[in-house]
Amino acid sequence: MLNLKPHAPVYHGGNLGEAVRRYGIGRENWIDLSTGINPHGYPVPAIDPGLWLRLPDDDDGLEQLAASYYGAALALAVPGTQAAIRMLPDFLPQGPIGISRLTYGEYAPAFARAGFQVEHFVSGPAADTTGNTVLKRNADDASARPFLLRADQPLPSHLKHLLIVNPNNPTAEMFSPETLLGWQRQLYERGGTLIVDEAFMDASPEASIAGHTGVEGLIVLRSIGKFFGLAGARTSFVLANEACLNTLRAWRGPWSLSGPARAVVRAALLDTVWQHRTRTDLAAAGMRLGDLLQSHGLSAPHTGMYAWAQDRRAEVLQDKMARLGVWVRRFEVIPSLRFGLPADEAAWIRLSDALRRALA
Repeated sequence: MLNLKPHAPVYHGGNLGEAVRRYGIGRENWIDLSTGINPHGYPVPAIDPGLWLRLPDDDDGLEQLAASYYGAALALAVPGTQAAIRMLPDFLPQGPIGISRLTYGEYAPAFARAGFQVEHFVSGPAADTTGNTVLKRNADDASARPFLLRADQPLPSHLKHLLIVNPNNPTAEMFSPETLLGWQRQLYERGGTLIVDEAFMDASPEASIAGHTGVEGLIVLRSIGKFFGLAGARTSFVLANEACLNTLRAWRGPWSLSGPARAVVRAALLDTVWQHRTRTDLAAAGMRLGDLLQSHGLSAPHTGMYAWAQDRRAEVLQDKMARLGVWVRRFEVIPSLRFGLPADEAAWIRLSDALRRALA
C-alpha cells in the first residue's frame, strides 16, 4: 500500500502572487528578487512552427551536446531538476543521507518520503555563526541534531549518501572539486553515492566536477533555468555513468521535453559568445550586489546570481521591503534573506532605497 502521508509544503522564491495578495500592491509595481534566476536570460530565437505539430525528437543530439557543454561523458535530459529529485530516491540503495539544514528544500522531503533516514548537516558560514544555536534548539532530540560537515574531516562513518548543492542555495558556500571527490571515494567504498546539484555552476564552470561523472557513486545535476534564465523551459540534465542513466532513462520515459524547449536549449548551449559575456556580466553584478548589502551593514556571501544575508531581523526586513514593493526570499531555519539580481538600474536604485528605509 502506498504511503500517501502528506509532507509539509516546501516554499520557494518566485511566489510573487503571494506578495501581491498579502500587500495589495499590483504585480506590475513589484521588483521580484525572490529567485536566483539570471534576469537577463538567453534571448530566445525564433522557433520552427513545425515543432508544435510533431512529437519531440529524443534522438536529436541534445543530450550529446549537453554532455559536451558540461565536459561529461554522458547526459540525460529531464523536465527540470525536480524530476530527477523524484527519481533518485528510488534508484539509490536505502541508507542514511546527509543533506544541508539550509539548502534547496525539495531534497529532504523526497528522500524522507522514500524511507531514507535524512541527517542534516551544517557547514561554512551557517555553521560558523548559527551551528551552536541549531544544535541547542534540537538538544532534546539527538536524531534531529545536525552534524558538522568540514572539508578537512572525514564523513560520519555511518553515512551512506551525501547531497551537496554547490554552490549552495542560498548560502553561496562552495566546496572544491578535491573535497567533493574525496567524499565521493569515501561513500563509494561504503556502496553509497555523492549527489551534487550544480544548478548555479554555469557562472563558474571551472569548479564543476561534471567531468568525473563516468565513475560509480557520483551523480551531478545541472539546470538550464538559472544561468541561462530559461526556467520556463523546465530542462535539466543528469550526469552519471551509463548504467545509472540507462535506468533513469527507462523510468523517465519518452518525450519528457517539448520540441520547442529542446530547440531553445540547443541554441543556448551552442552560443559560446553569449555564455562568455554573461559570465563576465554576472560576476560584476554579483559583486555589486554583495557590496550593496555590505554598505547597508549586511554581510552577504554571494554568487553571480544571488546574495545571502543572515540577520535576526529577517522577518521584519522582508516585511518592510515588501511594503515598498521589493520582494525577497526569507528563510526561517537560519533567519536570513536571499537577494536575486535587479534587472535594471532603476531596480538597483529601488533596492538600495528599500534597504536604507527598512534598516533605518
